[in-house]
Amino acid sequence: MRLVDTNVLVYRHDPRFPEKQELATQLLGRGPRDGDLVLPHQAIVELVSAVSRPRGDLDGRSLLERTEALQVAEKLLQLFPVLCPDEDVVRTACRGMASYQLSWWDAHLWAYAEANGVPEILSEEFEHGRYYGAVRLVDPFVSLSGEIAELPAMYESAGDSVTSRSRP
Repeated sequence: MRLVDTNVLVYRHDPRFPEKQELATQLLGRGPRDGDLVLPHQAIVELVSAVSRPRGDLDGRSLLERTEALQVAEKLLQLFPVLCPDEDVVRTACRGMASYQLSWWDAHLWAYAEANGVPEILSEEFEHGRYYGAVRLVDPFVSLSGEIAELPAMYESAGDSVTSRSRP
């Protein structure tokens, strides 16, 4: 199971970054079929705001008209399980801010995963491969930068993680 950050959702609708748009489209297209993606409530709210606001680099146009952005949000609600905030998520976010020095928004995103037992977050906003608590952050776009994208397996088998040592 993997939690999807807002940036993945936005790139799906952003033609300014065609390689990221293609990867986001593929990832989100496989998600409902594979059943391995969940969305935090926060990402849907942020998506609508991000894609419908006027952008200076697009001559004041938005990525999507407001009506389209709301239709996209409705479709996401149909296609993916959505995690909503509760007391445990908010308390966990507060701990994430204190423990990891995360911004409120990043801590809240992480808290959705941590509090709900989701082992991975797909986001370009964090260090690729880093763990916060039990949650690993994966940048799905890291391969486009030419950096090494391969991560070790989430869990090694007992035979792989134990080395035998002889005692003197």
